[in-house]
Amino acid sequence: MIILRGVNVFPSQIEEIVLRTPGVAPHFQLRLTRRGRLDRMAVRAEARPGAPVEQRAAAGEAVARRVRERVGVGVEVEVVAPETLERSVGKIRRVVDEREP
Repeated sequence: MIILRGVNVFPSQIEEIVLRTPGVAPHFQLRLTRRGRLDRMAVRAEARPGAPVEQRAAAGEAVARRVRERVGVGVEVEVVAPETLERSVGKIRRVVDEREP
């Protein structure tokens, strides 16, 4: 569980949204950062192989809108090319916390 600006966020909630978004593969990563005193979360998701490049922005907007509606936090979403996210033994590291303690 991630606490982001007072909201409990479960990576499984984001996964469900990513899985239901056309053009987006089930591979995603959450990046947590802090600007000033405000925590931020970005979602990096891979496009499905064969999905048109010009549809990536729309898919990212759809994911961001659904996260805001269902989870209650605003996130930045980037849809990247297939096979872009770093994998370790075939699995993607789902959460990358870059906030300083």
